Amino acid sequence: MHSLPLKVRRLGRQPYEVTWKAMSDFTNRRQADTADELWLLEHDPVFTLGQAGKMEHVLMPGDIPVVPVDRGGQVTYHGPGQIVAYPLIDLRRAGLGVRELVNRIEQVLIDTLEHWNIGAERLQGAPGVYVGGAKVGALGLRVRRGCSFHGLAFNVNMDLEPYHRINPCGYKGLAVTQVLDLGGPSQLADVEDVLVAEFCRQFGFDATSAAPEIPVLPELPAHAAV
Repeated sequence: MHSLPLKVRRLGRQPYEVTWKAMSDFTNRRQADTADELWLLEHDPVFTLGQAGKMEHVLMPGDIPVVPVDRGGQVTYHGPGQIVAYPLIDLRRAGLGVRELVNRIEQVLIDTLEHWNIGAERLQGAPGVYVGGAKVGALGLRVRRGCSFHGLAFNVNMDLEPYHRINPCGYKGLAVTQVLDLGGPSQLADVEDVLVAEFCRQFGFDATSAAPEIPVLPELPAHAAV
């Protein structure tokens, strides 16, 4: 079985709403032969509220904006020091269902943490990855036209204070942790390298580095959009 190509883009620090629109546009415009991509980045501080999200879980956002979005899940926080990864995958071509996609992304995070002897696990009914009951990685996905967008947030070396301003993922008092506090590295690039390798291993991708800029696909003819 041949590996599927995967373009990996390291986009640096990006505003949330610009990136959200870009990955939505990418998903709308991609065609059958469009290569899958994995975008890696950090976001400016923002709370995002998924489709199941309730404002009652946003306790005191203060100066951090709250953005309702079209992914699954509840409220979460993005900020500097956190790896955000957006897998833009044609699920039909990859032979994946949504449940398997979620399961494999969680396994990517578990296997990545294992590189630093950090034992992580899933919790029944609460998507994401946990260490000692504290959440270190969150998931929120959307599928459109058979393709995934949105993705995962992996806490590495960040200010965790904003999590006290929300009920993370809708759970009051949910503990949150990060790679650095668990004995892992402080540099995002070091964790990204392992994350990409584990992602490719889990999904059977062959990664190539792409330009560190958000791609713009051509407009589809009006009759081609589905």
